[in-house]
Amino acid sequence: MLDRPKIDPALLARFAAIVGDKYAITDPAAQAPYLVEMRNMFQGATPMVLRPGSVEDVSKIVALANETATPIVPQGGNTGLVGGQIPLHSEILLSLNRLDHIREVDPTSNTLTCEAGVTLQRAREAAAAVDRLYPQLLPSEGTCTIGGNLSTNAGGTAALAHGIARSHVLGIEVVLADGRVLDNLNKLKKDNTGYDLKNLFIGAEGTLGVITAAVLRLVPRPRSIETAFVGVPSAEAALELLGLATEQTAGGVTSFEIMTRRGIELVLTHGAGCRDPLNTPYPWYALIELSSQQRDGLRNVLEDVLAQGVEKNLVIDATIAGSLEQAKAFWRIREMFGEVQRYAGGSIKHDVSVPVAAVPAFIAEANAAVTALIPGARPLPFGHLGDGNIHYNVTQPDGADKAEYLKRWDEVNAVVFAVVKKYGGSISAEHGVGVVKRDLLPSVKDPVALDLMRTLKRTLDPKGILNPGKVL
Repeated sequence: MLDRPKIDPALLARFAAIVGDKYAITDPAAQAPYLVEMRNMFQGATPMVLRPGSVEDVSKIVALANETATPIVPQGGNTGLVGGQIPLHSEILLSLNRLDHIREVDPTSNTLTCEAGVTLQRAREAAAAVDRLYPQLLPSEGTCTIGGNLSTNAGGTAALAHGIARSHVLGIEVVLADGRVLDNLNKLKKDNTGYDLKNLFIGAEGTLGVITAAVLRLVPRPRSIETAFVGVPSAEAALELLGLATEQTAGGVTSFEIMTRRGIELVLTHGAGCRDPLNTPYPWYALIELSSQQRDGLRNVLEDVLAQGVEKNLVIDATIAGSLEQAKAFWRIREMFGEVQRYAGGSIKHDVSVPVAAVPAFIAEANAAVTALIPGARPLPFGHLGDGNIHYNVTQPDGADKAEYLKRWDEVNAVVFAVVKKYGGSISAEHGVGVVKRDLLPSVKDPVALDLMRTLKRTLDPKGILNPGKVL
């Protein structure tokens, strides 16, 4: 545990007075849920967790922090995977989950305006209530928040069709480092009045400002959805099947995920209630979801895609969900894929992207590289083939010492990221930079781009109070 800062008790009292004692948490037991992230990689410390209930509260807190050069760490649902939301040097933690109002749903304009602490699930439910869809979809939807999703520019399983978090935002409200509120909550699809300021803060992980609300873009709800679980002989075959499905559906492929058999077996062993959708094991699997505004005919389209896949030797076996519950069962296998890997021992994880056409070659070369480095290491790649985002996880050799294996994290990173770089990819596709990848940025980022990032940080946060030590 890091030492708590020696902040003057009188200053802490000034912060507490902004939100009221009930929402200024100093008890260590009550603070605990805010200080450990879901992978248990980081343990934080803070003298106080502040839970503001309005943008005015946030503005006052940040203004006081700026006045007194007191660092703060913004946090949403605490589902981040790179440590960006944890106070690692005893900063004050600013939890935004009380900012949970849905301010407006406008089905005519296809927009939803909500505060940063609204969970993704609530945003999706509010859209559904007016027969619309908010298309971001993450396994942590019940806990993750809109503010956190935007701060990390989250991806998800529907990014193939609808894009990542940045794609869903029309307007934004942000508290700047000096406490001023940038009110850019417009619903306009066309606004050419200067710089697009919202994109400075989306993906900035709270280092440039604190997102407090956003106007989100909605889309029509699909009238039909079909889901298939498909056994394929190789990643190359999955890629070709993706191309076939995209051509046949004219953009109707909502999701296209790939998984290895080794990972499927872990899910079947450790994922409660999971069963194998196919009778025979196959080397690779694709989970395909199509959606359409037409009520009828989509199943025939999916059946035709799979039949053509069989003819081209791209599909070995497949089953199409016969009900919503069966589709959910298919998706549960995919959603459990990363979680159950802990049962196989230490796992060194990577969230990378390469051009879609390069995914099979990347996986093959990365597999060869990590097994040459650590004989017996077990690669378990899976993820969003449709947008080139692969969660390239490497499990320890069977029977190896977990602690000793995890000490080689940086070595494994180096060989995997070398392959990513070869194919013009990114070392962080959708999880962000946080602290996990901060020190790697100079080796992969264009020097001019990195210099501009640092310039923006100095300009917007000259005292360095916003999430210090994260990203840069």
